[in-house]
Amino acid sequence: MRAFLVRPCLVGLLVAPLAGLGLAAQGNADAAKLQNPVASTPESIAAGKQTFNRYCANCHGLNAEGSPGNDLTPAAPDLTDKEWKHGSTDGEIFNTIKNGVPPAFEMGAFGDQLKDEDVWRVVLYVRSLAKK
Repeated sequence: MRAFLVRPCLVGLLVAPLAGLGLAAQGNADAAKLQNPVASTPESIAAGKQTFNRYCANCHGLNAEGSPGNDLTPAAPDLTDKEWKHGSTDGEIFNTIKNGVPPAFEMGAFGDQLKDEDVWRVVLYVRSLAKK
């Protein structure tokens, strides 16, 4: 029997297209009210990318399109698509990164590892990756 280790990453932030599954986004109304205090600049996005590469790419891949070849269950979702399982506002994304995804914590919390400003920069970076 093989044990799976849940690694902290952005698992659960986004989910592959759910067409036909009848699943709706489960946002967080309180988190949705949070506003990103970090201005979106080339410098803040570059800093967010650096943090993403260090803390998130091991699960989501360097291109943030998910890494289906790893042992994560469920697989790390594509962060560049349009499906946002845990809410799509900056505040909801921030909350997901900082606090993880309960109750099973398929995505671990980063609140103890990253300063809030660093999490906000990751939010800016992830937003910059959205497919047009």
